[in-house]
Amino acid sequence: MFTFVSGNLALDFAGTVKARTTTFDDALATPADLADWLVAAELLDHAPDCDATTLDRAVRLREAAYRMAVAVSGSEPLADADRRLVNDCAKGELPAIGLRPDGTITRAGTPAAALTAIARSAIELLGSSATIKECGRPECTRLYVDASRGGTRRWCDMTVCGNRVKSAAFRARHATE
Repeated sequence: MFTFVSGNLALDFAGTVKARTTTFDDALATPADLADWLVAAELLDHAPDCDATTLDRAVRLREAAYRMAVAVSGSEPLADADRRLVNDCAKGELPAIGLRPDGTITRAGTPAAALTAIARSAIELLGSSATIKECGRPECTRLYVDASRGGTRRWCDMTVCGNRVKSAAFRARHATE
């Protein structure tokens, strides 16, 4: 249900909205969706109790992080309101982590703690020299960190978007033969 291909937690969180230019397909439509995403993102081991207020804060954080990443990718200034919101969300407590006897990691905390981790991830990314790009597939608006050699990555996910673009180009080339 959720995709984690962006190379950064905050960008994956922003990617819970697909195709922002054509539709607004929001994977976080309910508080339960948010709880499920926090577990899928491995921020928490168990789905926390999320309410409408938490979902509203999460969506505001997601949208601010998205707008800021778009601004950084285009060498534009950050909106003060977005910067303040992300900074405010980053001030909280982080989820607690520990090691189980079998060596696996346990993660526990509140939804607010998980949002703090997302906000901090956004700050660390946006304050770094990382290259942020938008997927090259016209229908996809997912952002990702381009860590490829030479900065040549074109799609958020080769197996989905890259394959669709290449298949469409192949079909277009062979339709004229």
